[in-house]
Amino acid sequence: MKWVTIRKDHEDVLGVLTDGYVMDIGEALALNPEPGIIADIMEVIGNPDHRAAMESYVKQTLLAGIGREKFLFREEDITYGPCVTRPGKIICVGLNYRKHAEETKAPIPEYPILFNKFSNTLAGHGEDIPLPERVTSEVDYEAELVIVIGQKAKYVDKDRALDYVFGYCCVNDLSARDLQLRTPQWLLGKSCDKFSPLGPWLVTADEVGNPNDLAIRAVVNGETRQSSNTSDMIFPCDEIVSYVSQHMTLDPGDIILTGTPEGVVLGLPREQRVYLKDGDIVTIEIEKLGKLTNRMVSEQ
Repeated sequence: MKWVTIRKDHEDVLGVLTDGYVMDIGEALALNPEPGIIADIMEVIGNPDHRAAMESYVKQTLLAGIGREKFLFREEDITYGPCVTRPGKIICVGLNYRKHAEETKAPIPEYPILFNKFSNTLAGHGEDIPLPERVTSEVDYEAELVIVIGQKAKYVDKDRALDYVFGYCCVNDLSARDLQLRTPQWLLGKSCDKFSPLGPWLVTADEVGNPNDLAIRAVVNGETRQSSNTSDMIFPCDEIVSYVSQHMTLDPGDIILTGTPEGVVLGLPREQRVYLKDGDIVTIEIEKLGKLTNRMVSEQ
């Protein structure tokens, strides 16, 4: 299924994409109550029994068709929140595409390079992203595939690692390069407010299939800047999940950003670099996962 977060009056409500429309499960429950059903994506991710009950409720409600006009909306008529609303951990893998490492003249990593971001970086599809111009003039885009953990995972073998994955989504891992490279630790340049727009959908693993065979693109103002495939990852998704689980427990709802392919601004010769500015429109597109679009705006 394709799960969606609908933002209404500063609250996040669960939705599901169906036949080109978004079903607002909160509105559906107001019309057709079902005991025990909670319209919260974190409940769906973390509780298999609740997930099954929710999927059954969605199918039955759509089949019944009662009050459809009150809970079915066109995609363009809703306001999106981040498709994972309260991840306990936001773990990122750096330099994980071979050609990206080459364009930045970095050595191919021997182990996954891990860093983290925080919940302040989350944003939804269609949300404006403030450029913190008081502290940076070098904000860059990064198209990335996100792994969303669905089961508690510790010391997981690589051959079983994807069994612990709930689904996948798109993210723009925005990066203030001058802040990122100021010190050996990258965190500062990665953790400005709304620097991780996430969405538009959270697609369950069964619909995605092999996560390391997906076309991935970044488009800025209509110009394709990144165009690659997740098969170029140095450490594929199963290896990433297994590796991280050897060192820390992964919990349902944790998300892992798996790195970006070549084509970022930082990879250009210095004299050719034009970083994101007020009014720029960035779209991250991954096969089967939809298009995540955000406008950059001056913070003030």
